[in-house]
Amino acid sequence: MEISAVHGVGGGSLIIQTRNHTKSSNAILLPSFNNGRKLFSPSSLNLQNQCIASPLQAASSTACRDSGTVAETIIREQDELADICWDNLGFGLVPTDQMYMSKCSTGGNFSKGELQRYGNIELSPSSGVLNYGQGLFEGLKAYRKENGSILLFRPEENASRMVQGAERMCMPSPTVEQFVEAVKLTVMANKRWVPPVGKGSLYIRPLLMGSGAVLGLAPAPEYTFLIYVSPVGNYFKEGLAPINLVVENDFHRATPGGTGGVKTIGNYASVLKAQSAAKAKGYSDVLYLDSTHKKYLEEVSSCNVFLVKGKTISTPAIKGTILPGITRKSIIDVARSQGFEVEERLISVEELLDAEEVFCTGTAVVVSPVGSITYLGKRISYGGESGVGVVSQQLYSSLTNLQMGLTEDKLGWTVELK
Repeated sequence: MEISAVHGVGGGSLIIQTRNHTKSSNAILLPSFNNGRKLFSPSSLNLQNQCIASPLQAASSTACRDSGTVAETIIREQDELADICWDNLGFGLVPTDQMYMSKCSTGGNFSKGELQRYGNIELSPSSGVLNYGQGLFEGLKAYRKENGSILLFRPEENASRMVQGAERMCMPSPTVEQFVEAVKLTVMANKRWVPPVGKGSLYIRPLLMGSGAVLGLAPAPEYTFLIYVSPVGNYFKEGLAPINLVVENDFHRATPGGTGGVKTIGNYASVLKAQSAAKAKGYSDVLYLDSTHKKYLEEVSSCNVFLVKGKTISTPAIKGTILPGITRKSIIDVARSQGFEVEERLISVEELLDAEEVFCTGTAVVVSPVGSITYLGKRISYGGESGVGVVSQQLYSSLTNLQMGLTEDKLGWTVELK
């Protein structure tokens, strides 16, 4: 099947005219969607030689088989969900229908990109990402609302962070507008994989990598921007549960002047050794100290950390070695709106002894209460018998209710797709 024409129709939808090799013609109507402020249609969609899966899966079979006569089939946006057990979803990969891909040469601009079936990609053995780690990634979520619409949470923040990271890694990047539009396209092409209300979210993973072949140490000659998605369950299925951390003294996540402040792929491989050792001893994860003085808190392997004492919440300041988390940024704003004083500053490891609560923030967990931290063999517990502090619970509920559309978004953080 190949595209013969694209026509605009009322309501911001598109009719894609298709032609097969027996001179028959079919039309596929792509649904438009609304971001809450303006109508958005998948104008950059490029479909090549394939019958499209959900959300176009409801196309009558005549749209994909030879009919011998001209026929038009209008496909309405489907509410049918993927046939999986939503109650058993964890935080693991579930292959979906479509992924987005766009390419750019050095000094050029990213193409509009296209949706294609989710699957393996072709990559040169001498690509920049494989040989020199020239790559970035992002992570965000989409939630289904009771009315069937889908909410994104602050996608422009992820886009801006990718632009900043790309500059540090000597890579071109899609613009904020290109990034956000590509996320919308990918989510709507996989709409049936967005979990039902209360069952989880659609995790969105944008990647930017040096895909061009390069042998000597140099920026790659070509770059690929790719987005894939996977449904994930709620991180805490039975309510918030505490994690137990150990302070790492020998290994460091980042150093001044390095790449700790951007979401480059190498930052995560380097924490695996210490994390694996901690888990083997029964801990949930590792809390890292700064590499210069070895006394100031930085972050957990993939989360930012916060300390609570009274009405004051403290978190390590962003100074180049700590990732500027979007959940971190959101929690700071939510906490301040609820009357907390939030300090971004150097926090010595000794302050763990006086904290009333400790919690972590990240895309996957949103807010994760810390039940205990072990430092130099001494275990410090938080959150009482349950290990879940009042402030941790309060901020978790406030932010997740906003992300899922259960409370009014007065901050303008959510983008609604219809």
